Amino acid sequence: MYPETCNPVKNHPAYRYGRTISEDVFRCKQCKALVYTQSMLSGVKNRNHCPYCLWSRHVDLLQAGDRLSACKAGMEPVGLTVKQRQNKYGNRNDGELMLIHRCWQCGKLSINRIAADDYSDKLLEVFHESESMEPIMRVKLEACGIQLLQRSDHQVVNYQLYGVHQN
Repeated sequence: MYPETCNPVKNHPAYRYGRTISEDVFRCKQCKALVYTQSMLSGVKNRNHCPYCLWSRHVDLLQAGDRLSACKAGMEPVGLTVKQRQNKYGNRNDGELMLIHRCWQCGKLSINRIAADDYSDKLLEVFHESESMEPIMRVKLEACGIQLLQRSDHQVVNYQLYGVHQN
């Protein structure tokens, strides 16, 4: 699926035998990759999604990092949004780029920080796939206060992912 260089731990014994070697590693339930959770590598405090396939696991109940959810089902990346900053006069697209996840079991929607080691091309793929999102899902996102980035936001996404402006 992705080049071997994207996941250099595939040959690690924990990957082959289904074990984790510490609290700082988990195995993605979707693509089976080992994912390191140290904030030094990912740039986020509470890592719960895979940097390769971007799938998450429904682990948080009330707030990021609480790990109180009993669901534990897979959460599919369905789109991108921008977390609004506290400056109410700022541009809507000035905030932090975030992943939108939907739980396959209970349907819960959540937003998660994009980590420094997330696969940028996969993030862009999720953005493009969200253009064909069903209208009912768009309504659910709006009801949760989540503004899905649209085709017109392509420049914002490219700038946040790659640091370049494109016309």
